[in-house]
Amino acid sequence: MPTFPPLSFAPRAAVLLLAGIAVLQAVEPPITLWPLGAPGAFGATQKDVPTLTPYVPVKANGAAMLLIPGGSYSGIYEGQAEPFALWLNEQGITVFILRYRLGSAGYRYPAQLQDAVEAMRQVRGEAVKWKVDSHRIGVMGFSAGGHLVSTLLTHPEDGEVAQASAASRVSARPDLAILCYPVISMTTKPHETSRKNLIGDSPGDALVRKTSSELQVQPGLPPCFVWHTNADKLVPMDHSLLFATALHQHGVPHELHLYQHGDHGTGLMGTNHPWRQDLLFWLKSHKFIM
Repeated sequence: MPTFPPLSFAPRAAVLLLAGIAVLQAVEPPITLWPLGAPGAFGATQKDVPTLTPYVPVKANGAAMLLIPGGSYSGIYEGQAEPFALWLNEQGITVFILRYRLGSAGYRYPAQLQDAVEAMRQVRGEAVKWKVDSHRIGVMGFSAGGHLVSTLLTHPEDGEVAQASAASRVSARPDLAILCYPVISMTTKPHETSRKNLIGDSPGDALVRKTSSELQVQPGLPPCFVWHTNADKLVPMDHSLLFATALHQHGVPHELHLYQHGDHGTGLMGTNHPWRQDLLFWLKSHKFIM
């Protein structure tokens, strides 16, 4: 396999205004997820090179979050990336943003899951380096990123790559999961753009079922926080209802929050929406916030 040069980024810092005081937070250079090239990569351009970008808070509490933005598997929506990384940093959580391979670049399932599995293993495998607790590593995803979270939860084995890295000996399953207006089903009211980008135009029935996460839930999954809005016109709230119902049927601890107002993508930073306070309460109950 050819060796790809690592991506080159200059370190930088982000400034947050907390209680009127400017606080400097470290934003580390992106890490090339697969230094020797991603499995099945078509080339070595940016679209072929998934990355993991660490955001380290000044006052870290030992918890970590893998953050997976959405974008219909056709792009990475940056509004669900750095703003939320910085917000989680404010709570003391160390964050790792995953920029994964996309269907718009020709990558189909399970390439995206391979990236998520490897990212989770690298975070957990380097827990000492990042000063995080290997038993307090969660994952948070939005929209199609929420679908990637759901596949990471329910069948991470599909993202296994033989001897992918030294981290392959550690578990890829997160300790909790946050799914924000997620795409879940490829059968019930599917989001057609995400479906096409992930599994193509004519997927077989087995692949459709495998990527419909409500059909893949099993006992023993980590706790989940799921939220959606009734007014979502892009990804119907049925997706979250299907997933939460499956979690309930299999005895998986979870919270489901359905809000009356707000279209798809509501609750972004800069908007006044109660979901973040509800999430903070839940994270405290799971000792991700002290």
